[in-house]
Amino acid sequence: MARSNLTLLTDFYELTMMQAYFEAERKGRLQQHAVFDMFYRKNPTQSGYAIIAGVQQVVEYIEQLHFTDDDAHYLREMGMFSQAFVDYLKNFTFTGDIWAIPEGTVVFPGEPLIKVKAPIIQAQLVETALLNIINHQSLIATKASRVCYAAGNDVVLEFGLRRAQGPDAGLYGARAAIIGGCHGTSNVLAGRMFGVPVRGTHAHSWVMSHESEFDAFVKYSDLYPHDCTLLVDTYDTLRSGVPNAIRTFELMRDNGVEFQRYGIRLDSGDLAYLTKEARTMLDAAGFHTAMISASGDLDEYLIADLKAQGAKINAWGVGTHLITSGDYPSFGGVYKLTAETDPRGNWSPRLKVSDNLAKLTNPGEKRLFRFYDKETGKAKADLVMLADEKPIDEGKDITLFDPLATWKSMTLKSGEFYTRELLEPLFVGGRAVQPVRDVMQIRKYYLSEIATLWDEHKRLNKPQLFPVDLSKHLYNLKQGMLKIIKNY
Repeated sequence: MARSNLTLLTDFYELTMMQAYFEAERKGRLQQHAVFDMFYRKNPTQSGYAIIAGVQQVVEYIEQLHFTDDDAHYLREMGMFSQAFVDYLKNFTFTGDIWAIPEGTVVFPGEPLIKVKAPIIQAQLVETALLNIINHQSLIATKASRVCYAAGNDVVLEFGLRRAQGPDAGLYGARAAIIGGCHGTSNVLAGRMFGVPVRGTHAHSWVMSHESEFDAFVKYSDLYPHDCTLLVDTYDTLRSGVPNAIRTFELMRDNGVEFQRYGIRLDSGDLAYLTKEARTMLDAAGFHTAMISASGDLDEYLIADLKAQGAKINAWGVGTHLITSGDYPSFGGVYKLTAETDPRGNWSPRLKVSDNLAKLTNPGEKRLFRFYDKETGKAKADLVMLADEKPIDEGKDITLFDPLATWKSMTLKSGEFYTRELLEPLFVGGRAVQPVRDVMQIRKYYLSEIATLWDEHKRLNKPQLFPVDLSKHLYNLKQGMLKIIKNY
């Protein structure tokens, strides 16, 4: 499928700032370069973590980044941009460097998810689209991860297309949901575009359009004998739906059908009570392998409650609350300047100050490392450090401290931990350097990632916060800059 050019998917002020940088350079000022970090400040949906998603679409966006003649004409007609600037845009290409944490990685507030290092006129343009892409898909991937955690080893399917906020949200939300652990989606176009499993059953209208419920079930089973899930709550789940499903399965068995994927689905009612009763009925008829799936305004909290009540559900179709992240509609990622060149071309750190402590940024170009316990493979802490610091020596003890409460610290003993650098090159000199990864491969990677978290960080309610610390050099730089700014 052809990829669209999203160059004008930007806020207007990005273009007005670009023109200001352009005019400054025309007047003889040295071309300014900058480093921007994308990060977020608070985990969505009261989670103890988030899952980054959308990186591949960022790659596609950057590769397609160019202003067409029609784009240039439109901007010129606005009356805000000079002909010289519009002519510059006609030849615009991205030449900078971008680093990103791989899709499907567990991430935490305050750490750079994406780092852009480029001429500031280029780095400024990509801000809005980058945030739009990463914010939405990371939000849905995180919600999916929580839903799948609540479901345990059960199958989870994304069923939200009809409730998504438009086609793009439905498509890329389905992709993100797969990355966050879902086993499949009802979205056929997402299946085609991203190569992910497509699943579904039938609607109540199928049953209602036949003379009887049993007739509807039999005709459906004739068409799909090896993938036959019957919706049993159109009329009366226990008195009609389940008995008619059992009659259908008996007929299939008598006709020599080898059952592969079959069972029932419920979309309403007391799912705990109904599924326990349905399980008893199916087992009594000899259909011990029949799946029981459920849908209907599910989220991670309801799934957890139903499982605690002993609901006999093997598969969960989660729609509205997953595809919209119903209880937390925005990821909240931001894109902030952290370093730039001075008039002589030397790099200088930049710090955004705010009375709101959460909006205080970390200055300078940075790297990000994750520490793991060597014995268990579990993640211990993340460390944000300056790009020009010495590499971490795993042969020595290291002490990490909370940058907001410095008396809180942990010492990791040499030989008991190992590290991994999380930010990987995505673009070098404007060229993509990472191979395209299949969405199901990303999902497999995610499963290995989520397994590195302790259960206390994955709790649905009041999870333990994961440590994201600053190196001493970065902490001291930040404190020193704050003192200078306060005394200015």
